[in-house]
Amino acid sequence: MSTLFISDLHLSAERPEITELFINLLSTQARQARALYILGDLFEAWLGDDLVPAEYQGAIQAIKQLSTNGVPVYIMYGNRDFLMRKAFEKMTGAVLLADEYMIDLYGTPTLLLHGDTLCTDDIKYQQFRQMVRNPQWQDELLAKSPEERLALAKHYREMSQLETAGKQNEIMDVNQDAVLSSMRTANVKQLIHGHTHRPDTHHFDLDGQPAIRIVLGDWYKTGNMLRCDENACQLEDFS
Repeated sequence: MSTLFISDLHLSAERPEITELFINLLSTQARQARALYILGDLFEAWLGDDLVPAEYQGAIQAIKQLSTNGVPVYIMYGNRDFLMRKAFEKMTGAVLLADEYMIDLYGTPTLLLHGDTLCTDDIKYQQFRQMVRNPQWQDELLAKSPEERLALAKHYREMSQLETAGKQNEIMDVNQDAVLSSMRTANVKQLIHGHTHRPDTHHFDLDGQPAIRIVLGDWYKTGNMLRCDENACQLEDFS
């Protein structure tokens, strides 16, 4: 049996075909998986467990069906959907993961991240992340009315688009020193993450030993998945 990893689906009303692609994955290939890991940004935005858009209901029901059928589903917070809470776990049957999560992947200790914490050259983003991931800031946001939350989300999205348009691509990619530091701290030689939308498998040296960083792709045009079994890990595009 394989273990599946996906990230950066950014499900939204604007791209219903991607939601359908996700639902199809959960009702077919994922049914035979050992586990499914979603490493952040499943949704374009999540503004609270009490404010679930109608366009997300199909995906939520599909996750619930998969978990009910015995396939564990693990979901990591992304930079778009970090306001998921216990009610989300109940409605999906999924387990929410910490920002850094260790697994034994067929005998190989592996660190899972969304990936945004590795982009340390993007100083403005890291400052913004520090603000929005503050529990007090989140509690204050969740206490606001749905209308206020929607307005703020629109404002932050517009700010993000302006910021991104003016940044060099290198700044928005991971910093290799940050990669090495995270892997040393976790004492691993294998890292899997998303966020950068640059699917690839990177081989490099870590303190005299071979190391691997696998980057998951986004779902803007096609689906992208990492399939791992006892023999190897392979990135796959599908539609």
